[in-house]
Amino acid sequence: MIDVLVVDDDFRVAEINAAYVSRVSGFRVRATAHSAAQALALLEREPVDLMLLDHYLPDESGLSLVRRIRQLGHHTDVIMVTAARDIATVRTAMRYGALQYLVKPFAFPGLRVKLEAYAQLRRTLEGAREAEQDEVDRIFGTLRAASVAPPLPKGQSAPTADLIRRVLADAARPLSAHEVAQRSGLSRSTAQRYLKRLEESGRLRLTLRYGETGRPEHRYAWAAGRP
Repeated sequence: MIDVLVVDDDFRVAEINAAYVSRVSGFRVRATAHSAAQALALLEREPVDLMLLDHYLPDESGLSLVRRIRQLGHHTDVIMVTAARDIATVRTAMRYGALQYLVKPFAFPGLRVKLEAYAQLRRTLEGAREAEQDEVDRIFGTLRAASVAPPLPKGQSAPTADLIRRVLADAARPLSAHEVAQRSGLSRSTAQRYLKRLEESGRLRLTLRYGETGRPEHRYAWAAGRP
């Protein structure tokens, strides 16, 4: 198993990202952290293989944390997961050795493909001592080739999927499965089934709405730019 530390200042986002990681075979979340200090303390106590790291943290930047953990001798791999999209930050992440850079917001397939590429890289490197040039090229190309091209979910009716798309696209805010069912005329179970499949394919964005008690409610919005 590949052990992962999820670092994000927003505990709800960290919870969603941790849930995404848990859905990918071969990965498990060891802990979540909401500040650089908390992340460093966790790494000191229990090293992990991979850190999913937000750049915007309350006590220091994610990139500053990467530099510090390298200075301290930690070899944890890093995938940046952040809304920071300026080229200076992206370039610095590359210089500090981040293996991947995933821009928020994203859906589950966006993270899954990065994690699967990372797992493939680890398998390629395990037990290797030397590599010819073609093998080196393949190793470096493993992560660079990781991109999302989600297929249409299997067993899905195009007219029903389009109906849900129109309901969500016309909504002024994210909707729950119950609201989607009401507005589309579908049963709640059908709406939930399609929403889950569409979210897995990257066509929907999932957010959580927290009430005073009970479990958080899942809410869905159509992902911008998706067909």
